Amino acid sequence: MTDAIPHAVPPAAPTEDRTMPAVVYGLYLLGLANVITIFIGLIIAYANRGGAGPVMASHYTFQIRTFWLSIGWFIIGGLLLLFGIPLSFVLIGIPAVMLGVFIMGAVWIWFAVRCVLGVIYLARGEAYPRPLNWLI
Repeated sequence: MTDAIPHAVPPAAPTEDRTMPAVVYGLYLLGLANVITIFIGLIIAYANRGGAGPVMASHYTFQIRTFWLSIGWFIIGGLLLLFGIPLSFVLIGIPAVMLGVFIMGAVWIWFAVRCVLGVIYLARGEAYPRPLNWLI
């Protein structure tokens, strides 16, 4: 009498944990109203990128790059405001002020769009397709 031994089912491929990238996206989106949470999200992204699998590592890279690009452009807009406001008293600084306000507003929108797109890819369980891209 032979006992039928059921074939062992191999374990499914482990899926990467999407919790921490989702937390970073949440902190980034919250940071549109409270800037401190963006810095907390950046620290979390840097801390977790090394141990993440390839899919989540693309999200962490995207998040880190989003932060640094937005900071760079926000500083440029801020400098235009800083130098344009005093010069606006003689009317020569008004274009610089307008450009600075435009850049800072565009960066805010760009940041929000990148975060929302990242959340969409994360919800699908996909790697972000172009984490090193400047635009979207």
